[in-house]
Amino acid sequence: MSESALLGSWRLVSFEVELRDSKERQRPFGENPNGYLILGADGRMMALLAAKERRPGQEDDEVAALFRSMMCYAGSYRIEGDQFITKVDASWNESWNGSDQVRLWQFHGDRLVIKSQWAPSATVPGGPMAQATATWKRS
Repeated sequence: MSESALLGSWRLVSFEVELRDSKERQRPFGENPNGYLILGADGRMMALLAAKERRPGQEDDEVAALFRSMMCYAGSYRIEGDQFITKVDASWNESWNGSDQVRLWQFHGDRLVIKSQWAPSATVPGGPMAQATATWKRS
């Protein structure tokens, strides 16, 4: 498929993190995560990934749990071969703002699979070296 097949809205099907040292696989947002990826023809993108079973919170520990059970970012993107590169403008994780987030992408049938590079995990406590894989289906 061509790069133009990426355009549009995608619903999150799964999100899995593999820890490099232990090879352990985790699903930090659960078995049925919630989220969307929107890729515009104008070169802008937005992604929101979250656990499905989140509860509203007001207290500090409740708000922290909400923060740990989601990720989102937006920015301009470009495609370079099998790399999907986002220049992050806004993010749930302040350290991502201004950074280039490099991902590998490919189609598996009707699914879009986007895999991160090995990096300190933004979703696993302690930030171990990890590689995340998000699988999306056109919405």
